Order: sequence, then structure tokens, then C-alpha cells
Amino acid sequence: MDGISDVAVGVKRGSDELLSSSMYNSPNSGMSSISDGTSNGSDSKKLRVEDRVGDAPPSRVLHIRKLPNEVSEADVIALGLPFGKVTNILTLKGKNQAFLELSTEEAAITMVNYYSAVTPHVRNVPVFIQYSNHKELKTDNANQSGGTPTSGSSDGTLTSPSSPVLRIIIDNMFYPVTLDVLQQIFSKFGTVMKIITFTKNNQFQALLQYSDAASAQQAKVALDGQNIYNACCTLRIDYSKLVNLNVKYNNDKSRDYTRPELPSGDGQPAVDPSVAAAFSKDSNSLLGALSPLSAAAAAAAAAGRVALSGHSGSSGVLLVSNLNEEMVTPQSLFTLFGVYGDVQRVKILYNKKDSALIQMADSNQAQLAMSHLNGQKMYSKIIRVTMSKHQTVQLPRDGLDDQGLTKDFTNSPLHRFKKPGSKNFQNIFPPSATLHLSNIPQDITEDDLRVLFTNSGGTVKAFKFFQDRKMALLQMSTIEEAIQCLIDLHNYNMGNNHHLRVSFSKSII
Repeated sequence: MDGISDVAVGVKRGSDELLSSSMYNSPNSGMSSISDGTSNGSDSKKLRVEDRVGDAPPSRVLHIRKLPNEVSEADVIALGLPFGKVTNILTLKGKNQAFLELSTEEAAITMVNYYSAVTPHVRNVPVFIQYSNHKELKTDNANQSGGTPTSGSSDGTLTSPSSPVLRIIIDNMFYPVTLDVLQQIFSKFGTVMKIITFTKNNQFQALLQYSDAASAQQAKVALDGQNIYNACCTLRIDYSKLVNLNVKYNNDKSRDYTRPELPSGDGQPAVDPSVAAAFSKDSNSLLGALSPLSAAAAAAAAAGRVALSGHSGSSGVLLVSNLNEEMVTPQSLFTLFGVYGDVQRVKILYNKKDSALIQMADSNQAQLAMSHLNGQKMYSKIIRVTMSKHQTVQLPRDGLDDQGLTKDFTNSPLHRFKKPGSKNFQNIFPPSATLHLSNIPQDITEDDLRVLFTNSGGTVKAFKFFQDRKMALLQMSTIEEAIQCLIDLHNYNMGNNHHLRVSFSKSII
């Protein structure tokens, strides 16, 4: 496959029905059979997978083909994570294929629709995704050690490792790893109930309990061997012999998210009750919403840098310096930093107008914004973003004119993350040359949008409408141009009260 034209997602029939039991039992796959009674082994071997054409009904199980030889389970899971919880995976290494099961059919439909407009890639190789004729992925526990799940239990139920508890060791721990960082990384795969951290043999370790063993299995498959930060803090994950953790205290060493009322214990920092309550509801936080490790790693790395530089990291206030003082405004900073959190207040410093204080809704959002925007170009200058020692941004005293340098955005209708569970939580990406546009009026053409974005001061390299034409991808020639366009055109009135929504995309057209 060499282009979008081959990603006819949902057009071809769920071709996995052609994969016979003999294919699943081949020496390369190590799989037991999945049989839906549609073909036998000798016939299906003669058929090319692409030869069956038709409409497969939507299913929460997706069939992925043309995978590279060196593909890992984590690579395949990463395709699905931005769209929802991945509940099972089956890889057919010898056939360069895989099945991915999402928690809901809606999540699978969203994934299929997205990849119908954007070619999915695994390890820089374009792959083919379509609905499977299987409505669920049936696996057994013959391979509990964390390798490829096997298929085909006789009773059709999903059986997983018996323990919902994982033992986690952090190798090469050059940056601090906190209990909250672990919670936010691992909560992507299920409800985290309890965590206990400790040091053993001079290594940071943790025990983490999920609400079910299937979530533990998925987390182990996806995360074992991954780095939390670049080239360090490597996760080594095994199943624990324990099936339940007994947590006595809620503090920075241990946490029971189901019992926020537990005491903190002597000499240990207590957990903020509101934080504990939020976590006990399996919170959909900014950090936990992205594809594997990206957001949590970025924010955790940022927190590590903050700790190393002598600040606590608990503040939600950022100090931004090296700004273009002739161009920058509180509004432009609100729009750019608002991609990564809900900006509450912005103050450009009166005596140093190339610097500004930006108050985010909380410290997680501040760390996320810092990790993504530090070192980016804004108005032709590379900006520097660090955590501030200030706890809040003060507004001018009544009657004092600060020349519009301070602005309060607390009640702004443009906050992206006010609504719990908003899709915006799943679409936070680093600055990129490709922009995602939404809320496009039906009468707006590709040429209209190309002209609009070109007039913002850049070159439009590529453009693609989504099928419903309410959304599109637009690629500028540089990240700096894309940043400028986002600042200028997010919330731009396209007429009839249609305000254009602009965000960064992870895709390349």
C-alpha cells in the first residue's frame, strides 16, 4: 500500500473470515483457532485476502493488515489508544496481521473513520485497517507471561492472567517518577485501584492493582520495556503473586483510590481530598488521555526538570520569556497555551515585556504546556517556558491601568477542557505543521480555507477534507507557520456564527 487510496476502511469485507484455522495454527503464529464457519483451511489458503469485497458491519474488533515484520503489540495498541480503551489484542506475526478489540463499537467507528482520511502508519509503514467479522476477541491464558495473546477459547470468554496486580521496576531512573505519574500512565488501560511504591535493592519499585486482570494484561503488553522519558526510566513489568493490595495510608508512597478517607500516616504528605476523590472516579485527566506514555511522559519529564531546578512543581503558573514584545498579546498567549489546558490569567510583565506569567487551571496542565511549548517559535522568536514560583497571577488593583497587559480568562467560553470527558482530552498533540480544523460550514470550500490560512502568513502544502466536510487536515510548510495560524484563526468567525476550531494534529497528509 502506498497511499490513502488503499486505506478503504470499511469498504472491503472483514477479510479475517478468510483466515482459516490452519493459518492460525501455523508454526509462525503460535495461535489456536478462531472459527466462524465461513471457510476451510485448504480453500482459504488459495484466496488473497483482498479478493473478497463487500461491506463489513461495524464491530469493536478491527482487523489490521500489512504490518511490518518487526511490529510489537505496543505498536498495534498505539493505533487504537487515542480513540478509547483497548481491551484485547491478537497478533499474527507470520501473516503480518493483527486484531485489535476496543471497549466500545463507537470507539472503533471513530478510529475507522479517522484512518479513512489519514493513512495509518506503524514503524513508518502504511497499514490497512477494517472492521472484523468477529464481534469480540476470544483469548485464553496459555501465554500469561506477557507475549502475544492467543486466540480461541472454547466457551468464547476472555480469560486473562489470574492476578490484577502488577509489579513494576523502574530502570535507569534519571528523573523522579511519582505515584501520580504511574497512575496517569497506567489508568489508560483500566481503573487503577491501588498503588504502593517502595525502594528495594536500590531500585524504585511499585505494586499496582487494577479492578480486573484483563486490564493488567493489556498494560503489561503495551508498557513493558517502554521508556517514560527519552532513553531513561524504563518500565519493567511482571505479574505479582498477590491478588489484592492492603493499603493503610494515602500519601506520596501509597494510595487507595477507592478509599479517599484513609489517613496520611505520620510524617507523610497527605493527599488533597479533591484529588483523591477525582482519582477514585477513574478521572479522565489531561495526562492520562493521550497515546501511550506521550502526555504523561512529557508532563512527568517536565516535573522532573522542575524538581531538579529547585521548584516544587505544584504551581499552575508558567513563566514565558524571550517573547516578541512587539507582537505578543495576552490573547495570543491564551490561544496557544489553551491547546494544553484552560488558561485562567495572563500577565505580560510591565517592566519586561518579553516575559509573561500564565496561570493554568492546575499544575498538570502547566507541566503539559511547558513540555510541549518550551523551545517552540512564536512570532519568529524561540520562547522559553518554565514553572514560576508564583502561585497565582495577580490582577491590577482597581483603577490602575496596566495598558491591557493583564487579562482574566477565568470565565472564557473558549476553554477546551471544561467539560469532563470532552473529545478534546483525546486530541492533545505537540505543535506540528499539520492542523486539524473542525466546525467548518458546509458552504466553505478547500480554496476558501487555503486562502484564509495563506493570508495568515504561510504556505499551505496539503489539504484534505474528512468525509462529512465538517473537519479537515491542513498542512503548513513549517511548525512555526502552523503555530501562527492556530493563534490567528482558532475561533475565527466563518459566518453564520460558525467559529472555526483549530488544533495540532499528529498526522501527515
